[in-house]
Amino acid sequence: MEPPAPGPGPQPWRGQGPVLAAVALGGALGASARYGASLLWPTATDAFPWTTLLVNVVGCAAMGVLMVVLGELRTAHRLVRPFLGTGVLGGFTTFSTYAVDIRRLADLGAARTALGYLALTAGAALAAVWAGAWLARRAVPRRPA
Repeated sequence: MEPPAPGPGPQPWRGQGPVLAAVALGGALGASARYGASLLWPTATDAFPWTTLLVNVVGCAAMGVLMVVLGELRTAHRLVRPFLGTGVLGGFTTFSTYAVDIRRLADLGAARTALGYLALTAGAALAAVWAGAWLARRAVPRRPA
């Protein structure tokens, strides 16, 4: 008697439709909010990209809060983190625009401003995640063990 033929193997994507939908919906909302910020506070081509910097810092602070609240302090539905974290905040923060802004500033001959923006955004984003997490740990009561 021969052993049974092996099956198709594990399919890690199976059952991920709801997660994909949550990320897509959240991403659409986050990207729309980012676009709205750029309409409210437009940046001239030759100006420092303050709006992009602000959006990225606010989004990173919110990510710090979200990860503490969902990871350490509260339990939530399995789609909340992909919807809010990957979707909304991933769509809201815009590191692709950040990279384009650096290139634009360098192409305009403002290499020092481009390097300053590169460092300021990275440092401020990291500080914002840390500050958001720190504040969340102090402001939200811990879940019972």
